[in-house]
Amino acid sequence: MVIELSQIPEEVIEEVRKANNIVDVVGEYVQLKKQGRNYFGLCPFHGEKTPSFSVTQDKQIFHCFGCGKGGNVVTFLMEIESFSFFEAMEVLAGRAGISLPTTGNENRSSYSDENQRILEASEWLTKLYHHLLRYTKDGKEGYNYFQDRSIQDETIDVFQLGFAPNTKDFIVEFLEKKGFNKQLLIKAGLVSERDDGTVTDRFQGRVIFPIRNHLGKTVAFGGRAIHDQGPKYLNSPESELFQKGRLLYNFDLAKRHIRKENEVILFEGYMDVIAAYQAGIKNVVATLGTALSESQAKMLKRYVNDVIICYDGDDAGQEASFKAAATLRQAGCKVKVAYLKDGSDPDTFIERHGGEAFQDQILRASDTYMTFLMRYYKKDYNLSLEADKLNYIQKVLKELSMVESSLEREYYLQELSKDFSMSLDVLKEELETIQAKYGNQPDKTSENRYTSNTVILPKKRKLLPAYQNAERKIIYYMMQNDWVADRVQEELGANFRVDDHKIIVTYLYAFYEDGNKPDISKFLESINDDRLKQLISEIAMSPEVDEISEEALGDYIRMVETESSNKSVIQSLKEQLKVAEQQSDPIKAAQIAEEILQIQRKLKH
Repeated sequence: MVIELSQIPEEVIEEVRKANNIVDVVGEYVQLKKQGRNYFGLCPFHGEKTPSFSVTQDKQIFHCFGCGKGGNVVTFLMEIESFSFFEAMEVLAGRAGISLPTTGNENRSSYSDENQRILEASEWLTKLYHHLLRYTKDGKEGYNYFQDRSIQDETIDVFQLGFAPNTKDFIVEFLEKKGFNKQLLIKAGLVSERDDGTVTDRFQGRVIFPIRNHLGKTVAFGGRAIHDQGPKYLNSPESELFQKGRLLYNFDLAKRHIRKENEVILFEGYMDVIAAYQAGIKNVVATLGTALSESQAKMLKRYVNDVIICYDGDDAGQEASFKAAATLRQAGCKVKVAYLKDGSDPDTFIERHGGEAFQDQILRASDTYMTFLMRYYKKDYNLSLEADKLNYIQKVLKELSMVESSLEREYYLQELSKDFSMSLDVLKEELETIQAKYGNQPDKTSENRYTSNTVILPKKRKLLPAYQNAERKIIYYMMQNDWVADRVQEELGANFRVDDHKIIVTYLYAFYEDGNKPDISKFLESINDDRLKQLISEIAMSPEVDEISEEALGDYIRMVETESSNKSVIQSLKEQLKVAEQQSDPIKAAQIAEEILQIQRKLKH
């Protein structure tokens, strides 16, 4: 069951919608670049490499010219988050500091009843673990662990860090008293069932890291052992709510800082993120114990172009950096790789040297992707041997053959020339040979698509008949000006040839009769049919001037009237043709057929 629009007063819906600029809201999900009057980006609703997703600030609507989705700020949140109407309104009202009236259905959610209960149990457990850590004797050893790692109380509170006591049934009893079914808790992985049938806390004796989704809801937990017990790290099992390859730790807190800095720093571990955040570096996220997935890379690309990979400095960390860099570049990100010497890790470096040193010595000194590759490849060769040296140079040249920037290629060729005392001309000649041999073209990833000269245009629709274009233009101007709607209602009514157009103008007449002023975003709110919403947003995004003269409007109206009149004439002639054929009058039938053909030719042109 979803809450009906009528359960929230229309004036409140209007207040919430107007308090949320669609560019700001969409901008939290999609990296937008201004082109002319509109903003463009990669559509979050379908995979694409060329931006066809458009947002207009003037009209407060969005439309994708690729997949056709469109609507206003409420529709966008409902689509991208699979929210109910009320959930979308709740989020937007919260952003604007507006209180929604009580409807009696506030707890209705797009989550299944079972998942909603799991989220509620996870929230109670987050609070309990955190309370135990901060304020009880049972949590003292967990608190001391974070103190020893230089994590301050304020940071512990921000990340809701906790501790699971080393007891068998404390957590189970706590959640059962809150009304949660034991079998549901086992299924959710919040507790574990042993072979003998006893149920215990999954994380007992560990410090706890709540794992939140991008909306800030706890969907899982990570537990770290602080004594010699089991695996060092233990996560909740994967579920419908928790899929490691689709979430990033701290993304909910980091996303606005990622936007602000126009850059994201990618770590491997919870503590790296927490230490950096505490040191004032807040555009930080981490994978969840697995290699960076394609889904995670695409999620980052939606928000930002530039990614700094900052994994541990040991061999395993460098290997993971290599794989992550490839995945990110495939998604279209511009990649740098921070270099931590002597196998160090970000958390330890920050603890020893501070956040400022980490910024200056590690992040700002990050290697470009090509520099990282050259260093990474060196480990596989003994460069004191001539054969290995030549193989290494060949490998680097092959990578350089994919680099688009001639300036960048020249720079690295000079580096190779200096490092190996080789002629620059010889290296250039060899690079050209490789390009010819492998047919390599420079790597034109999407980072180069957003230049100041980029002009992004809607995808061309197939050519429509003149009357159909006229109807679309009339609807466009009806949505812009109520006087246009009045004149069209008087002269055409709903006599449009295209059925969808008839329905839209009927809705528009009713919209204005209710006393509304021209407002495309509000008009979309009154439409329940998703297909019609997409068509309305497509028409509203047409590159027309906002004003139309009465003479031009009259021309469009006459075009539609003529089409309607000619269609009626053709229908009448076809009936006459049928009678002539039945009466075996070939001369009259031929005359009628020719007349029909002439009208059809006229219509076509």
